Amino acid sequence: MRILQLHCDSIEFTPVKKEIKSAEEIEPSSKKIDEVVVAFVAIEDGDNSVVAKKAMSEITESMKKVGCKKLLLYPYAHLSSKLASPSTALSILKEMESLAQDLEISRAPFGWTKSYKIQVKGHPLAENSKTITADDKDSTSDAVKAESKIQSYWYIMSTDGKMNKVEEFNFAKHPSLEVLAKYETAKKRSVDEPPPHVRLMKKMAIADYEPASDSGNMRFFPNGRLMKSLLERYVTDKVMEYGGLEVETPIMYDSHHPSMESYFHRFPARQYNINSEGKQLFLRFAACFGQFLMAKDFQLSYKNMPLKLYELTRYSFRKEQSGELVGLRRLRAFTMPDCHAMCKDMEQAKEEFRKRFDLSREVITGVGMEEADLEMAIRFTEEFYNENKSLIEELVQKIGKPVLVEMWKERFFYFVLKWEFNYVDSMGKASALSTDQIDVENGKRYNIEFIDENNKPLNPIILHNSPSGAIERVIYALLEKAAKDTTEGRKPQFPLWLAPTQVRLIPVKPEFLNHCEKLAEKISTNDIRVDVDDRNESVGKSIRDAETEWIRYIIVIGEKEVNAEKIGVRDRKSAEAKILSVDELIKSIKEETLGKPVMRLNMNKHLSKRPQIMV
Repeated sequence: MRILQLHCDSIEFTPVKKEIKSAEEIEPSSKKIDEVVVAFVAIEDGDNSVVAKKAMSEITESMKKVGCKKLLLYPYAHLSSKLASPSTALSILKEMESLAQDLEISRAPFGWTKSYKIQVKGHPLAENSKTITADDKDSTSDAVKAESKIQSYWYIMSTDGKMNKVEEFNFAKHPSLEVLAKYETAKKRSVDEPPPHVRLMKKMAIADYEPASDSGNMRFFPNGRLMKSLLERYVTDKVMEYGGLEVETPIMYDSHHPSMESYFHRFPARQYNINSEGKQLFLRFAACFGQFLMAKDFQLSYKNMPLKLYELTRYSFRKEQSGELVGLRRLRAFTMPDCHAMCKDMEQAKEEFRKRFDLSREVITGVGMEEADLEMAIRFTEEFYNENKSLIEELVQKIGKPVLVEMWKERFFYFVLKWEFNYVDSMGKASALSTDQIDVENGKRYNIEFIDENNKPLNPIILHNSPSGAIERVIYALLEKAAKDTTEGRKPQFPLWLAPTQVRLIPVKPEFLNHCEKLAEKISTNDIRVDVDDRNESVGKSIRDAETEWIRYIIVIGEKEVNAEKIGVRDRKSAEAKILSVDELIKSIKEETLGKPVMRLNMNKHLSKRPQIMV
């Protein structure tokens, strides 16, 4: 905030015309004030309540020195080139006005061009200027501070609906749930050492840190890009089968758009900010903004509800704290499938909530997780719980095991109910995958309306669902699961439909390479990813390398295989050598990957022609 403060014999001003659309509504008339301190004030981007209080404190103190008790706050944009939005500026001016104590205060109208005559006194303290900023310790948004003070009550809900205090629950049969409970109640997100998946994501040539970018922005190698593409396609197909309408929205928004300002003043957010052509923009941290603004412009009837909008955001951005960033578990740039359903009332919202819960269970098991790998947390206000116990108990019964409950006495967030499936890794960290929320605020905040059965406009209740969670986090969970398998004596592997290479052919000698090529051609025409190890290596080393890459089917081709109808196939999953014809192998793969998306190999078919990825 910038202030030019003048001790005056008098000032007379007259509003002439509105300078901006959002100018205050007044009846223009001249006003003269004698013996007054005039504070010409420019509210700057980033100013807040802290700045308003500091400014009034300094103005009041200086007025005491000149013995004046009349103050005129005069909006004066010309003092700065980095102005706050009009709505923010007016709000802060009004707050300053309300903070005046023992002063006779008035304020010139906001948003008007004014003519004025002013007579400034001639003493040394009559003129001074001030720049008021928030201290660094106050730079965190009020909403983020408020979030840290929310009081939560933690329980374990059994499948019979009983609410057990966390400290009284017997976790003997539920060790992962105990880890989740400790993790959530402690809220310690930082990591002390890299989890196993970091080594595996490099070893499997999936992803790595990008030192030339901001922390939490990863680079994905061909294997990783292939896996991401398949996961993205699978989740998108499932959401569209459910009825989601796929849309695309911008990745950046104006921080001073009225809906955004309302959101940021109310809820915590850590976002990337960009200054461009006088606008303060931020990179989206969810698809909500774009979908809500789009829905606001639709003409909607209750007959259109629930309206299901879907976007796979590549990317969403959250400026997570650096100590929390590790591998693929928590990123600053991530790919998020995001489906919102606009519902006409709470009953419809609850019915849709049930459908999306089932959708999420199908998707999360479809990507390669098992429900035994996951722990569920459910969060709600006490009021919603008391009115909707049956819905909450129904969700827990479907999972068939106890879940962690966080309950709030009062609602702080925009939602009244939220659940998520969490993967608990070997480091004791929990990461949310699938989730859904019942949002009772943003329909009004974004002025989304539909016409009900009585021809009245209403705001919808909005559901926020990501059936898989962030795509990168799904890969993290699969890698952590694989690391756990290794620790417990099982061979790590990806689901067959996600494996970068599904079949590898290894010729015993160069003269059998041509036969491998023919087999590879037949297999690949059936949408199966197959490659050929044509390097000048021993068969033993080629097999070990294929095992290291977790390749499901390995076929060694020698003279016997060239002349046989059936060949020996090493199956990593069953740890058996099967005797199959090529057609039988193709049929088996297609049956196991039925209903999953297919993509071609994302590397050269010949190993000798591939670059060596150094990680």
